[in-house]
Amino acid sequence: MTINQLQDAVIEEFSDIDDWMDKYQMLIDLGNELDTLDEQYKNNQNLIDGCQSRVWIQCDYKDGKLYFTADSDALIVKGIIALLIQVISGHTPTEILDAELYFIDRIGLKDHLSPTRSNGLLAMIKQIRAYALAYKAKESL
Repeated sequence: MTINQLQDAVIEEFSDIDDWMDKYQMLIDLGNELDTLDEQYKNNQNLIDGCQSRVWIQCDYKDGKLYFTADSDALIVKGIIALLIQVISGHTPTEILDAELYFIDRIGLKDHLSPTRSNGLLAMIKQIRAYALAYKAKESL
């Protein structure tokens, strides 16, 4: 599936739920379903600057695609990163760099996060794009 198809699936999934407490619970559930990040990747190199919570993102490059794993010490944040990974993991660096991540606005997530969590979300996206940019540069060598 393309990044946009995956975003549309997330939007549809969230559109079935009206109450934001239920949406937060859905995020927590997504975070709980996230594969455990190996302890060796919970290091300063993978720690995201700008997040109030501790968030680690590990990126692996395989067969021209980027695969992300992550973890956080905060339940909702772990759910947010799980959503990001669901949408962008398994795509090429170019696909990730070209993607407009519109699902964040369309599910109302941006409007329901505290300013510090919004900053953290932007920091996570920035790091994912930085990985994509770095691997794209390596491809062209």
